[in-house]
Amino acid sequence: MAKKPAKKAAPAKKAVKKVAKASGAKPAPAKKDAVKKEAPKKVAVKNVAAKKKVVKKVAVKKVADKKSPVEKKKVVKRVRTPKEVRLKAFWGVFNQTMRRVALYEFNERKQADKKAEELTKSGKSPHFVQPVKEQIVDA
Repeated sequence: MAKKPAKKAAPAKKAVKKVAKASGAKPAPAKKDAVKKEAPKKVAVKNVAAKKKVVKKVAVKKVADKKSPVEKKKVVKRVRTPKEVRLKAFWGVFNQTMRRVALYEFNERKQADKKAEELTKSGKSPHFVQPVKEQIVDA
């Protein structure tokens, strides 16, 4: 197989700029690949007075397109205050899969422990007591 000739490396643009700065000469303007802006279409007008009218109409349209800050409406956002949620503490007896088996008032911890021991002895899976907080619903 024949080898392809090696391509010559293009000089780095940064290096060219550095050399230009060091010599004090102005660098050549960089070529931009940016999209060219569309120039406004020119209207062929024979009469100079008619040409002025066309220019005035275009200027009026441009001003009318822009809204003045007075015309913009201010949007006021409402901030709702969150409803106060009240919670009450209980003791819950749970099995190994975190399924609640029984629920006791907070001051009945001893009864919850007894229930957990009974269920652990009678069944295969261990049961345990854990605090539970539930929402109080006002009627």
